[in-house]
Amino acid sequence: MITHPLIGDLSSKTMEELEETIQKLNKNLTYVSRTRNQPLINQLLMTIETYRSEFKRRQDEIWNKKSGNIQGKIDIS
Repeated sequence: MITHPLIGDLSSKTMEELEETIQKLNKNLTYVSRTRNQPLINQLLMTIETYRSEFKRRQDEIWNKKSGNIQGKIDIS
């Protein structure tokens, strides 16, 4: 995973803030894609990936807390 080197720690942001930022970045990416400015497109993609990774990490953390350790609890025999 490639993270943007200029983005600091995202742990202080809420899930809603992360989601809102991802939506704004996607809108910006749509606009910039029309300009065909490839260096800017690459920067936006890297930034979006950084925010999505943090969002997914938190979702996984929430899921693991809710589900607990389910390893070995499902018997399919």
